[in-house]
Amino acid sequence: MNKKIDFTDAEWAKSEHSNGGNNCLEVAFIDGVVALRDSNDADDPSIEPTIVSEKDYLLFTRSIQEGQKNLLLP
Repeated sequence: MNKKIDFTDAEWAKSEHSNGGNNCLEVAFIDGVVALRDSNDADDPSIEPTIVSEKDYLLFTRSIQEGQKNLLLP
């Protein structure tokens, strides 16, 4: 996806299982897309988050919720 996103007002969230650490996947829902980043990269403006469509993110997370085991670590 080649959409330019302004992350200034992005509200990043991480798993409640992360215990507030900085070694997590963070997600932000902004400007009609989903942005993903490693929390270790949060303070480095040279590292761009990965951007996926809301539909792709929804299908991915729904597959995990429904137990698609090949999307999880063994």
